[in-house]
Amino acid sequence: MKLLNEYEYKIPKIWFYEIKGVQDVVTVQEIKIAEKLSRLRSKVFLETRGYLRKSLSTLFDLEPLEIPINAHPGEPPILPAGMGNISLSHCKDALAIVWNKSKIGIDIERIDRDFNHIKFAEKYFFHTNKSIHNKLTKNMVLNQWCAVEAAIKWDHGKLAKDINHWQYFEKPQELIHKKKKIHLNYSQINFHNWTIALAYKEKTSLNPEIICCSKNF
Repeated sequence: MKLLNEYEYKIPKIWFYEIKGVQDVVTVQEIKIAEKLSRLRSKVFLETRGYLRKSLSTLFDLEPLEIPINAHPGEPPILPAGMGNISLSHCKDALAIVWNKSKIGIDIERIDRDFNHIKFAEKYFFHTNKSIHNKLTKNMVLNQWCAVEAAIKWDHGKLAKDINHWQYFEKPQELIHKKKKIHLNYSQINFHNWTIALAYKEKTSLNPEIICCSKNF
């Protein structure tokens, strides 16, 4: 296995893939797990795990099937101690994977996602301050949603249980879990038709290396 040098180990890596329904390199165990899922979940599970193995194989100079990853459906993927931390997120047409030396969470959303942002904000983010609703733009709500989802993945939490407990601050770029007293920082990246959020403990803003693997821009 390749040992990362000091520079490589300090820089977070993001891999980006378009979701194409391709089932790449996966293990026999992952195939068996997929057989117990619905048809749609099975396809997404196998494709995301294949891309996850492909990405980490380039980082550690291992064959994709040799990557010692524990990545069950609905659970955060985990690497053995000493190999860093990973998080993944997918929307309807794209997948983003991040690797970092310390704990990290990621979320990706399409910028043109069609949803009622006012009702969404009322349900999840602004329960008392009604005066702010008319000032909200779809982009503002989408960025908040993306950052909070990244924080939930950092915490290995559950969306339904945790979303109402997270507070989002645009300046400074901070996320606070009111119940668990967790304080995180976040970065927002606009990447062509998508927005990507990273949540992490580091005090300084992370500037990841973005590795575009399946689309030519």
